[in-house]
Amino acid sequence: MTPDRLMYRAKRRLLGQPLTTERVSEEKLSNRTALGVLASDCISSSAYGSEEMLRVLVPVVGAAAFTLVMPVTGAILLVLLLLTLCYSDVVTLYARAGGSYVVTRENFGPDVAQVSAVALLVDYVVTVAVQTSAGTNALISLAHLAGNGWTGLDHLQLPVSVAVIVLLAYGNLRGVREAGRMFAIPAYLFIAAMGLVFLVAAARALAGGLPHADLTAPGVVPLGTPGDGWLYGASLFIVLRSFANGGSSLTGLEAISNGISVFRQPQGRNARHTLIAMSCVLAALVLGVSTLAHVTHAVPYADGTPTVIAQEARLAFGDGTGGTIGLVFVQLATALVLYTGANTPFTGFPFLASFVARDRFLPRPLTRRGHRLAFSNGIVSLAALSLVLLLVTGANVDRLVALYAIGVFTAFTMAGAGLAAYHLRRREPLRRVKITVNALAAAVSAAVVLIFAVTKFTEGAWLVVVVFPLGVWALIRINREYRREAAALERLPAGADRPRTRRHEVLVLVETADLAALKALRYAHELRPHSVRAVHFAIDEAHAQRLSRLWASTSATSVALELVACPDRRLRHALRELAARTTQDGDTSLTVLVPRRMYANALGRLLHRGTGEKMSRALEQLPHVAVTILPFDASHAIQVLESGHLPDID
Repeated sequence: MTPDRLMYRAKRRLLGQPLTTERVSEEKLSNRTALGVLASDCISSSAYGSEEMLRVLVPVVGAAAFTLVMPVTGAILLVLLLLTLCYSDVVTLYARAGGSYVVTRENFGPDVAQVSAVALLVDYVVTVAVQTSAGTNALISLAHLAGNGWTGLDHLQLPVSVAVIVLLAYGNLRGVREAGRMFAIPAYLFIAAMGLVFLVAAARALAGGLPHADLTAPGVVPLGTPGDGWLYGASLFIVLRSFANGGSSLTGLEAISNGISVFRQPQGRNARHTLIAMSCVLAALVLGVSTLAHVTHAVPYADGTPTVIAQEARLAFGDGTGGTIGLVFVQLATALVLYTGANTPFTGFPFLASFVARDRFLPRPLTRRGHRLAFSNGIVSLAALSLVLLLVTGANVDRLVALYAIGVFTAFTMAGAGLAAYHLRRREPLRRVKITVNALAAAVSAAVVLIFAVTKFTEGAWLVVVVFPLGVWALIRINREYRREAAALERLPAGADRPRTRRHEVLVLVETADLAALKALRYAHELRPHSVRAVHFAIDEAHAQRLSRLWASTSATSVALELVACPDRRLRHALRELAARTTQDGDTSLTVLVPRRMYANALGRLLHRGTGEKMSRALEQLPHVAVTILPFDASHAIQVLESGHLPDID
């Protein structure tokens, strides 16, 4: 049995034993586990959605923001209802991975579907960055409120967030079922923690003992006055901007439709039940957080910490030992669910990318399952892009939210429009109701995109506005290239695989007289050409003469060595010229064999520069010329020789 290579042994130790393709059907999640895994992103958005509304309202209308936040929250919940009905339709009609991408493709065609593809892919990348940054904010907020002055942790925001992304990528590379076990529990802990906050706060409010936050504390967002922003129609603009910011509470709602492949059969029904449960939980959390902010006047801080939820937990539980324990529980649960919310894209992004790649709009390697049946290339790509975004924005949640909602609400728009078109073409029960609901969902989502693009343009939204058309163009360009390749094959005549020349020569490139060159010569003879030539390009005349004498003195080969002068040291040019001369009659085909010496240790690779690939690229455009690179394990051959045996050069 051939021994495993070092890199494979390391991969097996890190990721576990490989899973066979037949076990894909076993890598499915129950509804409870799926709710924890896929809904973490959506549920955890309640940790900052209400805060983002207040961040817009407080500087303009001051304390009146705590009253205005309730009708804005009501509008957000109405949108949640519309989108829940819309995506229930999605998972029922299209019970396969892809979500809004599949809906758009089936109803508007593959090119228009790339708008949804780019929207979702961008959203997944931003989601990872936002969720990890918000999770780190929760931990720093805990230190602010319960650390007895231990507050100098803001500098850890970026490194901690980076470490979490790396950990999430590693967990998902081990496989979806293990990721489910690892990431399902925090969602339920967060629900329990916030339920406890709401119950304790309600009890204290009824008893008249629920305190207010200090609106003049150092670091809070400066309070405006109602007159500052309510003149000349500015009130509508501010409310719309707050509504758009609050829309970040709904990000992640599409995760179930994109990850429907991880559900057990019947997938559509299980996904719909999980979606409805997730939406109900999210509605309760968003309403509860906004109501507590309305009652306690918990106000955002300029640097993001302590968060509104952390303040609400402190005000609800109080300052005693029990209050500190409660605060620690809430903040740890919040940090965990935010971090695991960042895991949801690691489930959705690879499935969506593989789906788009199967449609030939993304590179094919994204369709391959890895060591543990996960789409490893998609996971690694998502982690890399998220890390870049995190570094560019400094892990600042407010800056990231400007990029966040545009992608997901564009996907909402495309899904709603696609379903409206679907029902327009069919005669079915409740047809008008379905058309109305989906069209409204599309219109409201498009309005949120427009508001975000306008109000947040200078704060980073311009990046997404620029990336979208470029991304759509890139995906269509990839597809066009794949279609060109397919069309070229169809244009070939019958029998195109037969030789077009009557003479075949094989040319072996010789750098030195060694076992690699002998292996190449043996392979050349096995091709049974009309002639075999061994060629050395003479850059160093003295070395070339020594090699010629050594070659002539050996009995290991019957092929004479040809020396080709190369005084200008342009090896690739000289090889191209030789190949062109050999095939210029149009009746001779040429195969060039390039030995490539492989070394197990770094010293061997350093001492022997590999030029085979560069040499082969010089011949890419020549007709009737083929290049084959022959790998040879030089390290193993040397070990065999040193042990007193002859190595096998086959």
